[in-house]
Amino acid sequence: TGDLSGYRDAGRLASHAGLAPVPRDSGRRTGNYHRPQRYNRRLRWLFYMSAQTAMMRPGPPRDYYLKKRGEGLVHAQALLSLARRRVDVLWAMLRDKRLFTSAPPATQTA
Repeated sequence: TGDLSGYRDAGRLASHAGLAPVPRDSGRRTGNYHRPQRYNRRLRWLFYMSAQTAMMRPGPPRDYYLKKRGEGLVHAQALLSLARRRVDVLWAMLRDKRLFTSAPPATQTA
């Protein structure tokens, strides 16, 4: 992947990593999603392991994981959801040229 300028948004990067589901609709069956067949396996593994490591420690990533488990997702689904969230965070950090902080940035008022 190297250069991220080839991706318009975080969704494109997530798709390249295999973390964005693709539709498998047929006839009247809609809303059926699955993992894409073509994706960067190393990138997916990297985000998966990042999510797994983050989920093991107390903090916002673990809270998000537990929230997804509370919504009825099984472990693997909740972990992939956290991995996708981490893609979004990484994309925002690179876009804004900022370092990660767990606190939200302060908003400026006029």
